[in-house]
Amino acid sequence: MPRFSVIVPAYQVQAYLHECLESVLSQSFPDLELIAVDDCSPDSCGEIIDEFASRDPRVRPVHLPWNAGLGPARNAGIALATGDYLVFLDGDDTLTADALLRLADRLKETDEPDVLVYDYARTYWSGETVRNRAAALLGERGPAPFRLEDRPGLLGLLMVAWNKAYRRDFVEREGFLFPSGYYEDTPWTYPVLMTAGSIATLDRVCVHYRQRRTGGILRTTSSRHFDVFDQYDRVFAFLDRRPELAHWRPVLFRRMLDHLVTVYTRRDRLPRGSHAAFLRRARGHYRRHRSPGAPVSPRMRVHHTLIRLGLHRTYQALRLATALRRRATRGAGRLARALRSAALRLHYRFQRLLPLRADRAVFTAGAGRGHGGGPGALESAFREVAPHIRTAWVARPGDHHTVPPGTRRLAPGTTAYWSALARSKYLVSDTGFEPRPVKRRGQVLVRTLHGTPLGHTGLDLQEHPAAARETDFARLLQDVDQWDFVVSANRHSTLTWERAFPGRYTTLEYGAPGTDALHTATDADVARLRETLGVPEDAVAILYVPAPRDYRRTQRPLLDLERVARRLGPRFVVLARGPEGAARWPAGASGRVLDVTGHPSLASLCLASDALVTDYASLMFDYAGLDRPIVLHTGDREAYEAARGVYFDVRSCPPGAIARSEDELVDIFFGGHWCGPRATQLRAVFRARFCPYDDGRVAERVVRRVVLGETGPVPPVVPLDERRPARSAAGRSACPPVTSVPQQPAVPVSAAHRA
Repeated sequence: MPRFSVIVPAYQVQAYLHECLESVLSQSFPDLELIAVDDCSPDSCGEIIDEFASRDPRVRPVHLPWNAGLGPARNAGIALATGDYLVFLDGDDTLTADALLRLADRLKETDEPDVLVYDYARTYWSGETVRNRAAALLGERGPAPFRLEDRPGLLGLLMVAWNKAYRRDFVEREGFLFPSGYYEDTPWTYPVLMTAGSIATLDRVCVHYRQRRTGGILRTTSSRHFDVFDQYDRVFAFLDRRPELAHWRPVLFRRMLDHLVTVYTRRDRLPRGSHAAFLRRARGHYRRHRSPGAPVSPRMRVHHTLIRLGLHRTYQALRLATALRRRATRGAGRLARALRSAALRLHYRFQRLLPLRADRAVFTAGAGRGHGGGPGALESAFREVAPHIRTAWVARPGDHHTVPPGTRRLAPGTTAYWSALARSKYLVSDTGFEPRPVKRRGQVLVRTLHGTPLGHTGLDLQEHPAAARETDFARLLQDVDQWDFVVSANRHSTLTWERAFPGRYTTLEYGAPGTDALHTATDADVARLRETLGVPEDAVAILYVPAPRDYRRTQRPLLDLERVARRLGPRFVVLARGPEGAARWPAGASGRVLDVTGHPSLASLCLASDALVTDYASLMFDYAGLDRPIVLHTGDREAYEAARGVYFDVRSCPPGAIARSEDELVDIFFGGHWCGPRATQLRAVFRARFCPYDDGRVAERVVRRVVLGETGPVPPVVPLDERRPARSAAGRSACPPVTSVPQQPAVPVSAAHRA
């Protein structure tokens, strides 16, 4: 008997059915049966199902003689199911990787509950993926399993059948079946949740819910949307048969009204001219099932009142008035913004006529992010080495708390922002200022760029349109022509910058200023940072920082960090920092994957960690200066190099062990290869090549050259073997000797050891 019976009804989804069925059969948890029901679909769904059945004995095809609808099609699957648990999946949706494995693990952890509720994400034709906004209701903290009375907020989730797994003997014992018609999930889900003797939650996206441009039921204009009334009649009839569940009536009454409002107000559901009839039926249902007592927000209270009175014309008038008010507000806002922009332009032109102030410097990082990076290190050095210069930092208001005391805080686009850019002598940034200023005669522009380049950048992106996207190369060269100094970390960076950003600037090959904090931090600083992040005192913290993927429209995780953390054991904690635009890392049950994507200081994360796992992110070069273990995960190397291009093959000079897959990555840590003698040797060679000047005084050298006019590396560079970067909190105890390894490290690990 299989663990799961996955039931997939199919009707006119031939374009998506291959992907749906493949997402089930390719699950890492293979103990399943796939019951695919052809609901007499006029397209090729039946043939696709038969094709899969001929290839995989786990597929059980069902062909209905007539189009019965989604509910009866699911019932046909239930009748044939033999698995311990029923899982429903619509023919145009997909299971995420390892979804069934996560379900199986959670079911075992929670004592085989009647119902397991899990999360989903909407996927759009544009490639965007948006997680369910009510995901907070699926938290796994607290006792489990539980009853609905313990967590009634679950009724606030989307009432669908496909975000839950149901114990089959529970469904059969209670006699649950789907009705015909639209909104068939409603009289299934509410009774199931109210009746279940035990419920558990899984805070993980297991289903990708496809948002089709056309063809979906919820985007089809039809009189069948009136079926919603019959479905709620079934829900309340169920309550009438179960008097012990009567206390749920007020909550379901409110949910019914909210649902009716949604159907009534959506433009693409009810046929033209049927809204008044729909509202009349809604008024009848209000009176028939009225059960006051559940709290209602003021906004929804207005909607409920209009339903109670059946005021169709009043409803339409209010909607029109609201639309007009919004349009007027938007118009007024556009006018105000245009006037403000014109006034700021005039102000900036006037300020540029005033004398420059040689005792002023303005800094920014990431075009408005918080204090940090190379510009942050230079700003601190300005205050220490050249205290006669007053500094200002440009950051979004939400990041002003990161700016140290004594430094003026500026918000982009404000009057103070334009005044500072017009009159300050020194302008320091890594990506430039936004909005862009115009350089004046006598101003000094310093660019730190982004560490040491591995992936192509600047003019070299012209051969890689996927990575270049909408880069304006003419504007890029205009910016380069304004630079006076470019700070370079090493010889490789110097040669690359001068080719990718050709200009008349002076290159200061003094090191990476952003690494200064890695050498000046104390053991107390490291302990404080770990405590702030929630890293246990005796844990080994792995910082995971992947590079953005130019060949993907959305930045999806390449590693299942929750699974990695679970396989490594309780001694390891993962600090996950995704690239810009990536979704937040899901909070798993272990509590050992900490999402630090929004943390303002990358240097702080480096100090708090004991090892780095990355792929092509330039952070590896800065992290190498810490002399802590680095592991590369390069499973998509060919795709990344084709889309972005790289300046050298990092495998020829790796900073440590290399893994091509998740399993190899786990092997590297489990076996101790991540911090063994060969990894230490590789890191030493890498560090000597790419960190020749990173000794904690890089920013001071830059300031002495740019502001004080001192030539040569002053102060002199500390030799590599005499540097003392901040120590790892775990130290050598993080890397015990190798005792036993369940599986020999794969080829890339061996290759790294041979390098």
